[in-house]
Amino acid sequence: MNTHRYIAFEGTRRIAEGSLAAVAAATKAILDRGEAAPVLVFDARTSDPIEIDFRGSNSDVVARLAPDTPAAEPEVRGPGRPKLGVVAREVTLLPRHWDWLRAQSGGASVALRKLVDQARHQSGDRDRARAAQEAAYRFMVALGGNLPDFEEAARALFAGDRETFSRRVANWPLDVRDHTIALAFADHEGVN
Repeated sequence: MNTHRYIAFEGTRRIAEGSLAAVAAATKAILDRGEAAPVLVFDARTSDPIEIDFRGSNSDVVARLAPDTPAAEPEVRGPGRPKLGVVAREVTLLPRHWDWLRAQSGGASVALRKLVDQARHQSGDRDRARAAQEAAYRFMVALGGNLPDFEEAARALFAGDRETFSRRVANWPLDVRDHTIALAFADHEGVN
């Protein structure tokens, strides 16, 4: 089941959150009313802006949407085991690195996979925290760049100072504040 979520704002007011089709339909209704505030749609987890062509009817808009699934990488022919998800790629290493890899049990590929898995395990929390900070900052820039204490909030965000960050965004519009806080300090896998 795809749980990818999107969020739309009219000015600083959240107008929709959910699947891309549901958010597009709700946003289209706001635009059709001729509201004056700008309307922005984001990936709810990463804060990447989402471009939607709102011309035509609701069904026209929804029909033009890209599938609500991550884009598949183009099929690559050649070495590897494609049916297992193994794709050969180029890695550039120094001769001493290749010497060490050749001496490992299982060969270079097995050793590299083990090293990558170990690094992912060791840095998982740090990587999720960094991704959460980056998503919150992208959202802050888009909707909070002109709000009071923006610079101080950004500094607190990247310093990991939750208390100062929350205090600096406390007077921001409710929907912007709540979504920014949810992004900033969330376990990124659990955000919408």
